[in-house]
Amino acid sequence: MDTDVLVIGGSFAGLSAAMQLARGRRRVVVLDTNAPRNRFAVASHGVFGLDGKSPAEIRVTALSQLESYPNFKLVEDAAVAIEKVPGGFEVTAQIGTVYRAMKLILASGITDKLPDLPGLRELWGKSVIHCPYCHGYELSDRPLGVLATSELSFHQAAMIPDWGATTLFTQGKFSPQGEVLGHLINRGVVLEETPVISLAGIGGQLQAVLLADGREVALEGLYVSPKVTLTSPLIKMLDLELEGTPVGSIVKVDDYKESSVKGVFVAGDLSNPLQSGTFAIASGTMAGVAAHRSLIFNS
Repeated sequence: MDTDVLVIGGSFAGLSAAMQLARGRRRVVVLDTNAPRNRFAVASHGVFGLDGKSPAEIRVTALSQLESYPNFKLVEDAAVAIEKVPGGFEVTAQIGTVYRAMKLILASGITDKLPDLPGLRELWGKSVIHCPYCHGYELSDRPLGVLATSELSFHQAAMIPDWGATTLFTQGKFSPQGEVLGHLINRGVVLEETPVISLAGIGGQLQAVLLADGREVALEGLYVSPKVTLTSPLIKMLDLELEGTPVGSIVKVDDYKESSVKGVFVAGDLSNPLQSGTFAIASGTMAGVAAHRSLIFNS
């Protein structure tokens, strides 16, 4: 199947990119497996005009609008192989269909690597969360915690007292020092060095964390910055340049979301050092506009 632009990933970033291209009267195909990173969240908060809507509801609304454009097509499939060819790229989908496109937008997201603690995964996206702007308001005025996964957690812990009384669980590995420690103390953050070994909750609501010394600390919200991994095989196949962040690697892009390979644009969490639904939408919009301009001026 021939198209002007192939978008791989159909969540906030990918569909935002597709909207710009569809309105630019370009043929755009979106390949998507419908397993977005935000699928564990009950609602998406802080997204302008969509506050409180579920990620699934936002996707349905976006698709209903995109499907009014005859040059847009959604295919529920995974991209498994890619080859650079004259005039663009050939991408093979899992069911065997080959898509030939002049430009490519990768927006397939990333995979969270959560701490291996009993009870955490069941609470993830509900009362164990990563972003106070996305979900923090709903946990206001409750006992809250931050589970340290890197030194970036110190910054997170300094923010959370605006939402509630905060304990930083250093896990005995990440100890703030000097000015950082002073700032946390001034913010009223309590430091706990004994590692958390499990979490207890019911129906998605965290109730307490159990420490290695047998103590139990009552909590109703826990912030965790998980490590992230890039799972799309196309990144390695294209040999895209990466850059490091405190939580893992992302794809390196320029100001217009173009990667180290000309004609390949990367949007959303794959290329955003700061990650949220709003940032994903913004980067998808930029990638879509940039891919369209590339078709006009650099094709």
